[in-house]
Amino acid sequence: MELYELNLWHLIMGLQEKKFSASELYESCKKRIDSCEENIHALITRTDDIAANQLNESNSGILSGIPTIIKDNLCTKGIKTTAASKILGDWRPPYDATAWKFLRNSGALLMGKANMDEFAMGGTCEKSAYGPTHNPNDLSRVPGGSSGGSAAAVSAGYVPFSLGSDTGGSIRQPAAYCGVYGFKPTYGMVSRYGLISYGSSLDQIGPFARTVRDLQIIMSIISEYDPMDSSCFREKKHDFTYNENISLKGKRVALVKEFQDFTLESPISEAMKRTQKILEDEGAIIKEVSLPVIAALAMSEAHTNLERYDVVRYGYTVNDSAGIKEMFERVRSEGFGSEVKARIIAGTCLTEPTRCEEYYVAATKVRTLIAQEFARAFGETDFILQPASPTLPGKIGDSGHDSLKEYEADLYTLPVNLAGLPGLSFFTGYYGDLPVGLQLIGARWSDTELLNAGVIIERHTGSPKIANEGVK
Repeated sequence: MELYELNLWHLIMGLQEKKFSASELYESCKKRIDSCEENIHALITRTDDIAANQLNESNSGILSGIPTIIKDNLCTKGIKTTAASKILGDWRPPYDATAWKFLRNSGALLMGKANMDEFAMGGTCEKSAYGPTHNPNDLSRVPGGSSGGSAAAVSAGYVPFSLGSDTGGSIRQPAAYCGVYGFKPTYGMVSRYGLISYGSSLDQIGPFARTVRDLQIIMSIISEYDPMDSSCFREKKHDFTYNENISLKGKRVALVKEFQDFTLESPISEAMKRTQKILEDEGAIIKEVSLPVIAALAMSEAHTNLERYDVVRYGYTVNDSAGIKEMFERVRSEGFGSEVKARIIAGTCLTEPTRCEEYYVAATKVRTLIAQEFARAFGETDFILQPASPTLPGKIGDSGHDSLKEYEADLYTLPVNLAGLPGLSFFTGYYGDLPVGLQLIGARWSDTELLNAGVIIERHTGSPKIANEGVK
């Protein structure tokens, strides 16, 4: 077995026991990226030269010598950060995102910045100014979005774990599509400082990995309190330690009544049945909850967050404009992609003074109702089981052909962000060559319990294999 095939826990143990060196691990991951990246295109910027320099630094952290990749909307000091948009140009932040700082201080080596949908606006990783990412399990298919590059990199064996961000499913759906585990923490569990915002009240940073135990390791590092983020809050210290002696006996796992009439592709519905059986065999009680959900805040917040990109201080610019007004118009027209511009326009309309009360303020009230509904549901259940997507990954170039199905897919993921809940996307097996994933949702601050439940499920479903479709 090649070193790049090992999961994070085994790599940590192997390095500590000196079964191999950090240099050998670095070379193994670098060669893997070299052999796959031309076909998969999971990265916007490669930084393996920076990782090589990190190898010479003295670090005794738990991740010392472990390669990683982070989504390109996480700021990295002195390293190009684009959010997959032309408008940021060659911008190199003067500071690190806190989540990356925690990983770096623990010894992680940065191998690259992952491709994504521009400013995290999309669900396929096709809406990048730098071209689409391909699913490592089937190069003709999308990896999901917006954190598609981060998920694809772990699936293909570039690195044992990566970081993404989730505004409405952008960790959970790509994890399901690529056949890895992905975790969206409770809002406020992980600092958002240094994350280029899409919807500030929805965004949350989280990890991808090939085992739940590996997710627990990363969460124990990045969930530290950060005073730089006013939304980062901790009532108590959360313990993400792996525990083999956990049980689901007596735990209540619910299915959402309103979702039962939705159409799922057969591999997804079969995975739901298999997972229900696993949970019942482990002693869990399957029940039903009523949870009528509606949602629409992200576009309004995107409009506000993207106003800051005026190209006066940094980023993409034009030098032949007739004046300041033409410069702004041309830069924002040329610098933003079509999806981002559509969402800016929608957000502008929703927050325009004559409509703000009717739409945005009303949406915030609906959001409160959604959070209250979830709170009531978790008064009578411990977890909610549902798809991460109603479909398997589609073909590249086919997105946008079925708007109704895309909105239906959002209903499985976006309400979790609106209520600030944690969600675990977990691997259930394969349908042919394509992985099939589902998600388990918990109450606010139940992140440790949710990951523990994932450990039990993984004992039955196993860990995903390294995807080899992208190898030259």
